[in-house]
Amino acid sequence: MEIIAVYSSKGGVGKTAASVNLAYACSRRGKKTLLCDMDPQGAASYYFRISADKKYSKKKFLKGKLQKHICETAFPSLDLLPAHFSFRNLDLDLDRDGSEELKNIFGKLENSYDYLILDCPPNMTLLSKNIIIAADQVVSPVTPSTLSILALAQLVKFFDKIKADKKKHRAFFSMVERRKKMHQDTIQRFQKKKIFFKTSVPYLAEVEKMGITRQPVAATWSGSPAAEAYDKLWMEIWKYRSRK
Repeated sequence: MEIIAVYSSKGGVGKTAASVNLAYACSRRGKKTLLCDMDPQGAASYYFRISADKKYSKKKFLKGKLQKHICETAFPSLDLLPAHFSFRNLDLDLDRDGSEELKNIFGKLENSYDYLILDCPPNMTLLSKNIIIAADQVVSPVTPSTLSILALAQLVKFFDKIKADKKKHRAFFSMVERRKKMHQDTIQRFQKKKIFFKTSVPYLAEVEKMGITRQPVAATWSGSPAAEAYDKLWMEIWKYRSRK
């Protein structure tokens, strides 16, 4: 099972939209896929019209009791482990002396899925360290803006600090508005760097309307530029992992 974490320390960069659409793109290729919503706000869970059952909590999560709380989505080969509001304090219960707690928890799903995709909360904490250690690949959405580039640079330093393998960290430009000169200039300046995938995701109404349709973009607008962008991005992620 490959674990792909969609992670950024900065909010508002299209992280959850990417998680949902990448998971859908993966499942459409017949891969048994689990999307794990780790953000206590539960946006990914909302997009699939799923909420955690009353017996689920961070305590059950940390004990690795996940199977009975995993839900089928409306789409073949795609399941969801929903978020719970108690996840807001997940850091407080992680082992302060270790960093492989999540890796061990997700290891219990090893034989059940081909891919596990994590929608991660926007922070840089002990939970972040656990996520990075557990993941086979960390994919960071970056808007073409100064603060988002700065957040990416800080994350690269965080990889150094925790001695994580920087080869598994990649990024892509998200919420791109081609009409904005700043976006064009930023992409032109940074996209040639090795950390960036070639595919960028446009800022289009179809992505915003996911909150209304409550399903992946390609499930509603299969031929839209946004749907095609997420599909191309998934193929880049898959090919990059296959080369490692």
